[in-house]
Amino acid sequence: MNGALTWAQLREVKCSELEDAADGWGRASNRADAARDRIDKQLLASLEVSQEGEAAEAAVTRLRDLSRNFLYVYTECGLVRTTLNSFAHELRAPQRKLRDALDDASSLKFTVHEDGSVSYPAAGENRITGDELLGGTAAGSTVPRLLAQPPPLTSPNPNAAKAQEIADTIARALGEADEIDARYVCTLRKLTARDGLKVTDAMWTDASGDAAAVRGLADEYLRDAIPQDRPPAERKTWWEGLTREEREEYLAVYPDLIGNLDGIPAEVRDAANRDNLQLLMGKLEGRDDERSQTQLAGLRAIGEQLRDGGNPPMYLLGIGDEGNGRAIVAYGNPDTARNVSAYVPGLGTALDEEFAKSDLKRARDTAIGAREYDSSSASIVWLGYDAPQLSVGDGMENAEVMSAGQARAGAEAYNEFMTGISVTNQSEDPHVTAIGHSYGSLTVGQAAQMRGGVPGADDIVLVGSPGTGAKSADDLGVGREHVFVGAAENDPVTAAPAKIEARGMATGAVSGALVGGALGGPVGAAVGGFGGGAAAYFAQDAQADDREIWHGTDPAHEAFGARRFRVEDGPSPIRDGGGFAAHSNYFNPDVDEESARNVAKIVAGQGRKITVQEPR
Repeated sequence: MNGALTWAQLREVKCSELEDAADGWGRASNRADAARDRIDKQLLASLEVSQEGEAAEAAVTRLRDLSRNFLYVYTECGLVRTTLNSFAHELRAPQRKLRDALDDASSLKFTVHEDGSVSYPAAGENRITGDELLGGTAAGSTVPRLLAQPPPLTSPNPNAAKAQEIADTIARALGEADEIDARYVCTLRKLTARDGLKVTDAMWTDASGDAAAVRGLADEYLRDAIPQDRPPAERKTWWEGLTREEREEYLAVYPDLIGNLDGIPAEVRDAANRDNLQLLMGKLEGRDDERSQTQLAGLRAIGEQLRDGGNPPMYLLGIGDEGNGRAIVAYGNPDTARNVSAYVPGLGTALDEEFAKSDLKRARDTAIGAREYDSSSASIVWLGYDAPQLSVGDGMENAEVMSAGQARAGAEAYNEFMTGISVTNQSEDPHVTAIGHSYGSLTVGQAAQMRGGVPGADDIVLVGSPGTGAKSADDLGVGREHVFVGAAENDPVTAAPAKIEARGMATGAVSGALVGGALGGPVGAAVGGFGGGAAAYFAQDAQADDREIWHGTDPAHEAFGARRFRVEDGPSPIRDGGGFAAHSNYFNPDVDEESARNVAKIVAGQGRKITVQEPR
């Protein structure tokens, strides 16, 4: 734009059109990627196998050059898409401030002038003369009033202060928008290439380094300088020490690394991951394998929820397609909330539509519930590890869910994430709750038993738990009075047998998985396998020691020493045909209101108010 942005221009900006433009660049990027794939996987593969001689070698060389050019187009168009999406996301904040200020002015019958000043009508009475006090005009300022030099005389007109507040809000919104606009204009102008640009092999060592080299904006030292192997506190210090231009460059070139780096502020991670979400979807859209399509469906579902917004606001703290997929979503800002919880899902969880539908809802329900007791509360769902995926052919003694290996690997990543939450939280003494459901409770339990325990954790909540690997709540590092357990009587997982007993239950597990898979798809197969095995256990009545379940002492047993809170029994897996329903209701206020309220009370730092249930 020529000159400064006006409030009328900011008010009328259609961010959705920026996102539509971003989608167009994304489609161009995807077409370039598909063309490159065809060259690499069809033309080159066929030519190298079927043809020989100088002509064939020349054709191969030219096709490889063409493939590199398409990859460059894919990268450049993807960066434009990312920039436009990020621009729209950032611009919405000052636009929202402006519109709110204009609404306030309208409701008070103030006049907002073209320059952003605000006129207010006569009001009040002169105490000496009794005359009505004249109206006036307030000019906005971006300088906080506590720092600004006060005028020699202050108008006693009761409208003056509100008019000044509105004018200042308009000025600040325009200032923020101008700054955002300038940054993105600068970034977009850099996303150009000279005619006849030669893309060399050295420029494509990795995707992020490629983008930096092609755009001529950064060298490889940028990536090398990112403290990926350092503690979260050092990462935070590193980020704070960068100039604004350096931060912009990292966000433009490495949204995947910055967005998933523990110790980086939540708002920065959210902005980076929203950009990276678009790049990931573009990457997976060009693939037709089942894993890619499953993750793409999950990413799209998360993206739809992010676009829809809502309250509490969503923050995308992590996203990735490695393993079974990665996604970390917060409801409420964990950096500013006094109470923060981080929930680890378990058996059968992966980055798919079901995760976006169910697990995100559990975190959102927890945040909403906690805010009824303390409005300064945020809740996170953390899928930062590969949860076990139980298949129909797995025997109980060989299934992933029966091993603590994935839980131990997840525990290390979870503790690093929780360290980052502690580092970036701005409260003097935040209240932090670690929550584990199903196999996720084993992950949390393993994290709690590592040296130093779960960083920052004040309370631990275990629901639907097959055990934590601990003999006692005292082993979890927060004191047994701060370990809370929810265990529905008809939840098969909480009655999972000890290892020695499970070897005779493989048939029950496989049968349950077959039935569950028929009724509920992959997750139904997973939980049905567990439920079938547990049902076989119930039928055999074979457990020698009622304290022991698969992964150590039953957290709901009196021998464990935790505080058991009241939950609904849920339908019986066999008698009522409830299957696995009792395992999935702990967070759902529509199905088990008492359990959801108890979890919310704990998250809000009011664990003393839970309704209790007798231990087993």
